[in-house]
Amino acid sequence: MKSFDVVVVGSGVAGLYCALNLPRDKKILLVTKETLEASDSSLAQGGICVMRGEEDYASFMEDTLKAGHYENHKEAVDLMIRKSPALVQDLLDLGVRFQKEGDELVYTKEGGHSKARILYHGDQTGQEITRALLSEIVNRRNVALAQEVIWMDILVDNGVCHGVVLRSKEGSITEIMSDYVVVATGGLGGLYHQSTNYRHLTGDGIAIALRHGVEVRHLNYVQIHPTTLYSEKQGRRFLISESLRGEGAILLDARGERFVNELLPRDLLTKAIYDQMEKDGTPHVWLSVIHMAPDFIKNRFPGIYAHCLEEGLDLTRDWIPVVPAQHYLMGGIHTDLEGRTSMPRLYAVGETAHTGVHGANRLASNSLLESLVFAKEAALSIEKRYERRPPSERLWSRRREEAEYDIHSWLEENKGLIQQRQEKEAQDAGRDG
Repeated sequence: MKSFDVVVVGSGVAGLYCALNLPRDKKILLVTKETLEASDSSLAQGGICVMRGEEDYASFMEDTLKAGHYENHKEAVDLMIRKSPALVQDLLDLGVRFQKEGDELVYTKEGGHSKARILYHGDQTGQEITRALLSEIVNRRNVALAQEVIWMDILVDNGVCHGVVLRSKEGSITEIMSDYVVVATGGLGGLYHQSTNYRHLTGDGIAIALRHGVEVRHLNYVQIHPTTLYSEKQGRRFLISESLRGEGAILLDARGERFVNELLPRDLLTKAIYDQMEKDGTPHVWLSVIHMAPDFIKNRFPGIYAHCLEEGLDLTRDWIPVVPAQHYLMGGIHTDLEGRTSMPRLYAVGETAHTGVHGANRLASNSLLESLVFAKEAALSIEKRYERRPPSERLWSRRREEAEYDIHSWLEENKGLIQQRQEKEAQDAGRDG
């Protein structure tokens, strides 16, 4: 049976950054379901939040708590905010090219923020951070990369994680022993018909955690992004970044009249858009930036501008049809501030983890920050607590056919459950409003 010191499952920014921060004398396997680049992290358009000095702490904290309906874990929020300046410096050192004017970083503002504290790289910030992390990871001689491999299960003995079960694209099964496993498998948007997520992100890590009794919290806390490009085509929805609204884009009803404050937190804005769609009897509302300078739009949002052109829409001249779609999971595998789950030797980071930072609703551009901060905390925890896995004579692993059946049957069953809970929450929010 093959063995590694640490197995990291997932190649988004959380998985990559965790692997980069693990000791270089440890043998690491990084596994990803598709290619290394095919993560939701690379799709993040807006940016990454950072505390702009001690004077920004209180407002950053309040903005995050308010967006999360004060259900956030304040200690986790505090850690994330206070670690943000050092994290950003580390990203700069790794070669991330945030927007600058001369030598000074440029900050923008998005919905739910009381001030501009978001760093960005055009409208492709996640892709830029992912690029920098990948360029570093491929040069780490202690990190082995396994692409297009499906994580089927964990190996467990007496309630302790001892490794993973993997399946190749060709169908062969491999059991990998490891001292620690880090789950960084992202969200569950692939369970939804309308989502900004890649279709292969189907909550696999959460499914495996549930099967083994690992504590999971708030799977019904599913965020719907207010503005994705309306299309009758099937497949992933294209995100129209919140940063557009932060720069002054407006939302219009069927009569071409502005109907809402565009910088409301995402859940409240989503509700307002759904209400307006029902009132107008339309499948979308409109977003407009035609009052903004064309050169500014093309330079600030090159990716969105180009994609809209491919769809026959000119962002500088046309109103853009937008509609809400599933975007992010605030719940997940519950962890402490070090990324530890309820199962010894099993960690979770990124969107698949529930740190409590986001509460019931995520503040714009906090996702990359949370993922990176807690990925490093997990790596530091593993280094600090590192102990070799004790030998096991009775590793638990179900028959392979059962493992595959259980994962996919759980996902199918809970697809409806999660959506029903989310719809109930939306209805409750409507009654409260």
